[in-house]
Amino acid sequence: MQSATTHDPESHLTMQVVNHIRAMIEDGTLKPGEKIPPEREFAQKLKISRASLRTGIGYMAAMGIMKVRHGVGTFIAEGPPEIGKSSLGLLGALHGFKSWQMFEARLLLESKMAALAAERGKEEHFTLLAEEVAEMYATVDDPEEYLIHDVRFHRTIATASGNPILASLMETITSALYDGRRKTVGLTRSLKDSADVHREIYRAIRTRNSAEAHRLMERHIQHAKDAQEDEERMASRKATKKPANGQVRGLTSRSGDSSVQPRM
Repeated sequence: MQSATTHDPESHLTMQVVNHIRAMIEDGTLKPGEKIPPEREFAQKLKISRASLRTGIGYMAAMGIMKVRHGVGTFIAEGPPEIGKSSLGLLGALHGFKSWQMFEARLLLESKMAALAAERGKEEHFTLLAEEVAEMYATVDDPEEYLIHDVRFHRTIATASGNPILASLMETITSALYDGRRKTVGLTRSLKDSADVHREIYRAIRTRNSAEAHRLMERHIQHAKDAQEDEERMASRKATKKPANGQVRGLTSRSGDSSVQPRM
């Protein structure tokens, strides 16, 4: 899979950070439930930029390897490690997927999984969903952190569906979903509206209204597709409006420390 990521330096760097932290978890340097060091200190320790560290941690949090608690810090997730799952190795390969293909797969998978979660979900799943919704509202002004909880909300629904095959299929697209969305989420007009939609889905699942959960998820995925297309167009327009000297600076920044890149 290494060669699949070489065409995307940013994704390749993200996986380097992920693999570095993964090694620290596996050798016991970082333990389950342990809070990681402050961002500046940790970045210096790993000899990487803070922006690169943020990206790697965001990816690992979205995948369930780390737990971000708003206003408290970032912790290594408790329980069985999830870092061996194939989603980590699929990041580069999934870059070949077209956006419409991703949303088509999500529409088919997630609407059904939401209905199954309403029928089969356990109290522990409902608790996790409620926590992620609360974190979304707490991070509406921080698009990158909001995205982590958004992705974790959808992963929890997949688990609550009670079908490990469907959950596994969802895992194969989750990493690409996070990676692609991270690049445009900063252009979202209203994360509060997004949080409201997730709360509605949670309530339908919590009250075991499978038909409503299916309908709301289907509508959400379609709206998400439209929103991402709008954001990608906005990002493209912004890129083409850069002045010539800005383009030179952009080329320089990509070849050097990624911390100079704006947060999305």
